[in-house]
Amino acid sequence: MANPVERWVEEQARLTKPDKVHWVQGTREELELLVEEGIRQEKTGPHHTFRALASSPYPDAFLHRSHPNDVARTEQLTFVCLPKKEDAGPNNNWMDPAEAKGLIGGLFDGCMKGRTLYVIPYMMGHPQSPYAKPCIQITDSIYVVVSMCIMTRVGQEAIRRIGAQENFVRGLHSIGELDPAKRFIMHFPQEHLVMSIGSGYGGNALLGKKCFSLRIASYLGEQEGWLAEHMIIMGLEEPGGEITYLLGAFPSACGKTNLAMIEPVFPGYKVHTLGDDIAWINVGPDGRLWAINPESGFFGVAPGTSDKTNPNMMRTLKGDKFFPTLFTNTALDPATNSPWWEGLGEPPQGLLDWQGGPWQAGKPAAHPNSRFTVSIYNCPNLSKEYDNPKGVPISGIIFGGRRSNTIPLVCEATDWEHGVFRASTNGSETTTAAGGPLGVVRRDPMAMLPFAGYNMGDYFAHWLAVGQRLTQPPKIFTVNWFRKDADGGFAWPGFRDNSRVLKWIVDRIKGRVGARSTPIGLLPELQDLEMKGLSLPPGRLESLFSLERGEWEKELAEVEEFYGKFGGRIPQALRGQMEKLKAGVARL
Repeated sequence: MANPVERWVEEQARLTKPDKVHWVQGTREELELLVEEGIRQEKTGPHHTFRALASSPYPDAFLHRSHPNDVARTEQLTFVCLPKKEDAGPNNNWMDPAEAKGLIGGLFDGCMKGRTLYVIPYMMGHPQSPYAKPCIQITDSIYVVVSMCIMTRVGQEAIRRIGAQENFVRGLHSIGELDPAKRFIMHFPQEHLVMSIGSGYGGNALLGKKCFSLRIASYLGEQEGWLAEHMIIMGLEEPGGEITYLLGAFPSACGKTNLAMIEPVFPGYKVHTLGDDIAWINVGPDGRLWAINPESGFFGVAPGTSDKTNPNMMRTLKGDKFFPTLFTNTALDPATNSPWWEGLGEPPQGLLDWQGGPWQAGKPAAHPNSRFTVSIYNCPNLSKEYDNPKGVPISGIIFGGRRSNTIPLVCEATDWEHGVFRASTNGSETTTAAGGPLGVVRRDPMAMLPFAGYNMGDYFAHWLAVGQRLTQPPKIFTVNWFRKDADGGFAWPGFRDNSRVLKWIVDRIKGRVGARSTPIGLLPELQDLEMKGLSLPPGRLESLFSLERGEWEKELAEVEEFYGKFGGRIPQALRGQMEKLKAGVARL
């Protein structure tokens, strides 16, 4: 008699009608065969799967070009399908589960004729971790199979972990016709199910990524008492060898990956990277928070990545520890057969753009959302605790955004509740990557607005509930690397100098330095910030911590408007924090 996984695969095969079914093993030999098949598709088929690149400087690397209409997450076509619309909340597009299945089921009917159905058994998290989850994804894309082998732990351990249970995480994906009118990403949190069709792009197609590890997992976490968060995990080692583990949440275009892999400016300090995107966080038996990275790779934005901005990521891309490295929608230098993107210096002669045509000056060579997919094991500063099934104990959580004024360089919350309040009001100014008008503050609480799989008001309440179970809660901080000076330039140099702020954060966690109380929280005494080797204009450091009453009154009005979208779902404790802040701002 077939086990639950086999039964589900058979059901989906009857629906999608593939020519054959392939169960992925995740071995090196199989990966090589899949890549070879992808190269044949590049030469003979319409999908442009893989082009082999030169072995230097990126060993075992391949270029993938996606369809021009399929280059980013499609949030407007992404739905959370819970029985009640109010449970999905205003932060999500909602569709009734029965209606969603009726709509998308018709698109899946026969969609794999002439293709191979690949079954990917994978673990999110170390197979021995009590916090890991076994999953199955079905797809008809070799690009997705190879990407999932890089980004997750693919293999038979997932099948063994599932055993006879029925409630494993299911993902059904097909590139379909790559028609935007027939493109949907449907999440069914109560069924631990994602159905995605019409896209081959990473976040829409690698269902272990945002679809499961955040949207479905955040719902699971609310049910089971843990947190699934859009966060980096890093350890800061001091000269004596002690390591402090931190989490950090930042919206897009705020330097999240760069911070996760930063090289501190101080001698004797080191950063150990555990993850640059996802953290699953549990309350440990000792009353502390413990975090694991459920992924095993980096899916990063290529443009802007360089030896200056992120030398450790560049070293990661040039490593070769088992898995291939994929570049998606970068430009190509045909003379050297190597990828190129903005940030690497002067464009070479004869450059081909991300669609394969001659590059025209003044236009992007690499797509602004072009990506690399690379194994985390290539990372030269990977933490030795990365594969620890228990994860790492968290002493501090950092929330950041891109703000030209109002928010100081760093601020510590007074306690857990205040920290949750500050994180729930987090905002970031729009950039060219987001489209639409520039410089508009969009609220993005905990950097999770597009990824929370249920009503965000209930999500805030869950954060507060988790805090009540902690006997040793981590300190919570907000940071802002992007304040502007009077001339419109950045007032803080950023990049490696952000390690100066990390040092103060760890000093506060260890109780080595004091802080001054303000209406918004605890700010540094300026003499406690390590500024050796950095020369700022007179008064610049003070300006990074200025609090202007008018700016904060505007901030409060915008937060009130944002909270209003969630009505009675906003916890009363957070409304109480809002009233305290109002009273404090009135005294500025």
